[in-house]
Amino acid sequence: MTATMERVSGKELERTEYPSSGRAREVTPDLAYLRTAIVNVFLAGPRGAGDRGWTLVDTGIYGSASAIATAAAERFGPDARPRAIILTHGHFDHVGAVRELAETWDCVVYAHPLEMPYLTGDSPYPPPDPTVGGGAMAAMSFLYPRKPIDLGGRVRTLPADGSVPGMPGWRCIHTPGHTAGHVSLFRDADRTLIAGDAFVTTRQEALTYVMEQTPEVNGPPMYYTPDWPRAEHSVRLLAALEPEIAATGHGIPLGGAQLRDELRTLAADFRNRAMPARGRYVNEPAVTDERGLVSVPPRAIDADKVMIAAGVAFGLGILLARAARSRRGRPRPAEYDGYDGYEEPVIL
Repeated sequence: MTATMERVSGKELERTEYPSSGRAREVTPDLAYLRTAIVNVFLAGPRGAGDRGWTLVDTGIYGSASAIATAAAERFGPDARPRAIILTHGHFDHVGAVRELAETWDCVVYAHPLEMPYLTGDSPYPPPDPTVGGGAMAAMSFLYPRKPIDLGGRVRTLPADGSVPGMPGWRCIHTPGHTAGHVSLFRDADRTLIAGDAFVTTRQEALTYVMEQTPEVNGPPMYYTPDWPRAEHSVRLLAALEPEIAATGHGIPLGGAQLRDELRTLAADFRNRAMPARGRYVNEPAVTDERGLVSVPPRAIDADKVMIAAGVAFGLGILLARAARSRRGRPRPAEYDGYDGYEEPVIL
């Protein structure tokens, strides 16, 4: 897959056209982002940085390794390996290519200590809540993988002093809520923020919003946020930094007046603008600790109906896709390994 780099124009990024998957664009001269289907990854370092002269933040969905490696080679040079891989958190859409890339590049993966259980095979994440958000992405969230991955000796905890390996001038900020060990990265010199999913710049609950990528500041994805009080505190913490540019896990990077105004509004009115009116975790968060998941509140009353409807829609979609492929007579790619990105759901 060919990946070309293209500069995002300045700080006023409100209506910049979102690139198709496989193309990366600059946010600042030493920070670029690449969309992998529904989620962004970030390449930190100046052009031509060379081997071990740059750092990757997050690794996208399963199957993204080739696109990420191609974009990295174009930006930093052939065979230029990163100094490290930093994970804002370990949800499936942020760690999809982490094992393959870490092994290929022979590099260390860093994450917050409270993310370790989900990266060392010890604990699944709290189950998503498909009843919140009112869209297809939310309704089908119970199908998304949440089992832990095991990176073994490749993964280490981020430095306690807040520094970010391979990213001089940046600092790590613990921003829990979306996950217990979620982190954001901030550079004080130009107030550039990599926010992960602490907040996002497109609504993630409905498929139409995901496809359109309308740029606007929103709270973390509702269906995968199990601790709303901490999520609110994290948004207020990031808003207080008054970032000039924010690059998030989902959506187009935003900057300037739109970012400042919308982030300030989100922080001031978080419960009305970001939190669902009701849902599994609205009144009682999931309980986690350094060992991982401890307990979760009961499922919402209408969760079963939502999951059944979503399951039917998912099944019909698979059947229609297979029928269309059969009519076209197109064989699967030679590199297909039998994995469709689906795991049997673990439902609590």
